[in-house]
Amino acid sequence: MLDSAYFLNLVANGLVEGIIIALAALALTLIFGIARFPNAATGDTMTLGAYAGFGAQSLLGGSIVLATAFAMAVTAAVSVFFYFTVFRKLAQRSSVAALIASIGIAFMLRSAITFFLGHDQRAFDVPIVRAVLVGPVRIVPSDLALAAAALGALTVIFLVLYATPLGRRMRAVADDEVLARTSGIDAHRVMTALWVLAGSVAGLAGTLLGIKTIVTPEMGWDLLLPAFAATILGGIGSPVGAV
Repeated sequence: MLDSAYFLNLVANGLVEGIIIALAALALTLIFGIARFPNAATGDTMTLGAYAGFGAQSLLGGSIVLATAFAMAVTAAVSVFFYFTVFRKLAQRSSVAALIASIGIAFMLRSAITFFLGHDQRAFDVPIVRAVLVGPVRIVPSDLALAAAALGALTVIFLVLYATPLGRRMRAVADDEVLARTSGIDAHRVMTALWVLAGSVAGLAGTLLGIKTIVTPEMGWDLLLPAFAATILGGIGSPVGAV
């Protein structure tokens, strides 16, 4: 019979992975709530972030912090690029058109990663440390660092959404874009900021996931389903609910 320690360890590991999934769900929710379509490319944007972070760590001498920052910058830039070249042009079309386009972008990103980097598994250079026993629960210090980074990012994002003028403008566009434009809000600038924010969050989630597990071309796609589940369960367009 399985004892309680086994389940407590499952809970501890699940909390760490759940916080990372929360970042992915938040990236989905931001686009879903404001741009009004489910961005299926979020998962592969995460994968791109993980590979960018891995490559940056290899080039920058092992700094995970700098590698993560680089990954976020890359995914933010890629997200804005696709907004201007694809999604902005589909803004007046149905959400189905944007969804199908996002699926195409997801396949394109994954195929490009596979073509240039192959299917080989990669792992971040993370120091090996002994797990700490807290009662019956084994806690890995690196997991605590990942959870702290994710929680810190979530805190910053919610402060941006609910305590800054940019966040108020985003919520105004989400409620009624036409009325927001009438009120003098530059909706295009808000949408650009939205894609920067969502892209950087996806890149962070992908990098943290890559640090905890391994980096593969399918890692983000595999996480997309639970992220969608969290987005829907928490209420479509509700950042707090998704997290």
